[in-house]
Amino acid sequence: MVCIGIKDETISFLIGGEAGQGIMRSGSLLGRALMRGGLHIFGVNDYPSLIRGGHNFYILRASEREVYSQGDGVDLLIALNDESIELHINDLYPGGGVIYDEEGKLDPRELRGDVKTYPTPLTGIVKEIGGPRVVRNTAALGVALSLIGFNPETMRGVIRDTFKGREGIIEMNIKALDRGYEYAERNFEGLGCRVETSKSRDERIMVTGNEAIALGAIGAGCRFYAAYPMTPATPILHYLAAHDEEAGMVVVQPESEIAAINMVIGAAYAGVRAMTATSGGGFCLMTEALGLAAMTETPIVVVINQRPGPSTGMATYTSQGDLLFTIHASQGEFPRVVVAPGDVDECFYLTMEAFNLAERFQIPVIILADKYLAESHRSTRPFDPSRVGIDRGELLTEWSGDEEYRRYRLTESGISPRIIPGIEGATMLANTNEHDEYGFATTNPEMVKAMMDKRFRKLKALRREIERLNPVRVYGSEEAEATIVGWGSTKGPALEALRMLEGEGIKARFIQVVYLEPFPAERVEELLSGDEPKLLVEMNKTGQLGSLIKLHTGVTLEHRLLRYDGRPVNPGQICNAIRGVMR
Repeated sequence: MVCIGIKDETISFLIGGEAGQGIMRSGSLLGRALMRGGLHIFGVNDYPSLIRGGHNFYILRASEREVYSQGDGVDLLIALNDESIELHINDLYPGGGVIYDEEGKLDPRELRGDVKTYPTPLTGIVKEIGGPRVVRNTAALGVALSLIGFNPETMRGVIRDTFKGREGIIEMNIKALDRGYEYAERNFEGLGCRVETSKSRDERIMVTGNEAIALGAIGAGCRFYAAYPMTPATPILHYLAAHDEEAGMVVVQPESEIAAINMVIGAAYAGVRAMTATSGGGFCLMTEALGLAAMTETPIVVVINQRPGPSTGMATYTSQGDLLFTIHASQGEFPRVVVAPGDVDECFYLTMEAFNLAERFQIPVIILADKYLAESHRSTRPFDPSRVGIDRGELLTEWSGDEEYRRYRLTESGISPRIIPGIEGATMLANTNEHDEYGFATTNPEMVKAMMDKRFRKLKALRREIERLNPVRVYGSEEAEATIVGWGSTKGPALEALRMLEGEGIKARFIQVVYLEPFPAERVEELLSGDEPKLLVEMNKTGQLGSLIKLHTGVTLEHRLLRYDGRPVNPGQICNAIRGVMR
């Protein structure tokens, strides 16, 4: 296979247009075709909170090597309207190309003279085949495949699979694809890079972070899911609702986020694994119930997909602004786990781990992601649930009756025996108030202190377990001249930056803090003990991971790259910042 981009060993596409023009669908179709052709892909979408209108775009990057994020520019712009040309013409690398409808009013050559132009009768093609206007995007994909020398048969197969059972739509899109491909073959020279289908390909899937979390919940044996729709967590609800019967899961959309988390607590109390998902605003409503789960020691899993705030903020953009809020959410003090996946594989496997931790230690576990990770596509190997397994902890299915059951029995580990309600010989009480070992409300000072101490005794074993789960992960050179520190979805751009720096002869490494509560202080302090320059990378205004590191280790990370405009960090921004701190 040959895959040579204009700038490097990857090739990047940007598809732009209005909401309703099928921008994300076009990007995912192209991504699946290139993946089936043997390439690794990464795709990210950008869109306002509008059903129609507004500017949408999708960036797809592909290569023979692993691709971890978008790049800093694109090779080919597929512009479905004039606005896309105006907004993205400067994103093209010199020598890049623009596919656009010849019926448009704007000529890209008027804006840049160092790019190639491919005016195509997209509207005319659609009229010729009698299709709706939205099919112009498929015709444009045909042009793109011709320009990079990619066999269109692979895309035909993707279209057949995507629209299976809708023969009219399949026929219309294949006609549009072929017309676009044929027009480009007759009228245009190639883009200057070529992508050929590999004869031997590893099995791969293309998933978003949301889909990976949903699959992780299924793999972990989650049997109840309740959520109120809130961008960017809603796709988890959609995915699980579409697969509830085959997964053996009850999926519910209640009237509010408050109802959702309370239903999840009720299901978990009844003995089934249960989960909810929301964004920062929805989690605000859930915080009192989070304390209920803690007081009743009911194991639940909560997914938070962050977006910019405060208030509604920007509902369809990305942020890492809820870290400290998540760690301290709800009234009072209680143990919890906060874990932040950095890619789709971690979304799957950390979700499975989250259910195990919740049940073993009878605590709430929060999976903290963001819109960028939740909605981006990435190719990867099929997930293997057996890598994690299922551990339900001290869940009892029978009671001997030799002694009276105490749900909150004071134990050395802090973990009390938990039964499924209704088991003969055991009466189980749940109480929102502080309680004694049986579950009866109490204000006795000695018992109140004993119960608080009991719950916090779990931390000793919990910390040991998290150490086993590799809470801090390191990538790059062992003899680093510079260190990047980050969490969550900054992982992808950081890994791309490491490759770029390596190409410049700069040895760097990336420290990814995965488990943020309980905080792995000793490991972080050890990794930050060197004297090389260190750069903190986050998508928030105040450097919240930096605050945690300072709190737990005393180490101050003075050099910071903080992006908080709703967009993800680009690899080039990290490289520029590293060059700056090294100077």
